[in-house]
Amino acid sequence: MVLVAYVIPYEVMSDSNDSVKASLQELRWDYHSGTLHRSDLADDPLHQFKKWFEDAVRAEIREPNAMTLSTIGLDGCPTSRTVLMKDYTDAGLTFFTNYESRKGRELERTPAASLLFYWKELERQAHLRGRVEKVDAEESDSYFASRPYESRIGAWASKQSQEIPDRDWLNERVARFEGEYPDTGSPDSVPRPEFWGGYRLVPDTVEFWQGQPGRKHDRFIYRLESDGSWSIARHSP
Repeated sequence: MVLVAYVIPYEVMSDSNDSVKASLQELRWDYHSGTLHRSDLADDPLHQFKKWFEDAVRAEIREPNAMTLSTIGLDGCPTSRTVLMKDYTDAGLTFFTNYESRKGRELERTPAASLLFYWKELERQAHLRGRVEKVDAEESDSYFASRPYESRIGAWASKQSQEIPDRDWLNERVARFEGEYPDTGSPDSVPRPEFWGGYRLVPDTVEFWQGQPGRKHDRFIYRLESDGSWSIARHSP
């Protein structure tokens, strides 16, 4: 893989705030790592996603399962945050969170979202949009039991997205739940809170983006048709 960078001298960037802002116009990469052709694509976008995700894992990208989750806010404006994908199947992509968090409340009102993966080392993006559904309790129980003890306690201690007075408040809640659920070494030592579990995004639109020189990027979009098949079209960058 060959990356071409346009580097701005440090002394230019550090002269002043105005210089830093001016230098933004020169901050860019040119992409040369690969191309994407229609013949490269699987008929099913989730099979194509599996291939690209496995490429990202083999490339030893740090947290290749990190994705930007965007939801419709309660005020009608979009909100975004980075979360971790914890499963992918032919049914969709799964992540876990507090159901009472901001994202949980937004998904309760509008059960639709988008997920964006950016694997910069491969100069690739995958963007999935569709409906969101809760996974069943057994799947949430199984994943929760696999988490480290500290993470399971943290799920109980955190009132996610709510304002708190200070760090001590959080530390005291952690200590409280550590006392209530001591670490026995068993995955059953900490039960899953009813307010915590998984969501699955079931896509109806999936885009695969491969960076190209001169911003002539390759973009292919899958759309779910009424008969359950997928159409595939190349889009202009």
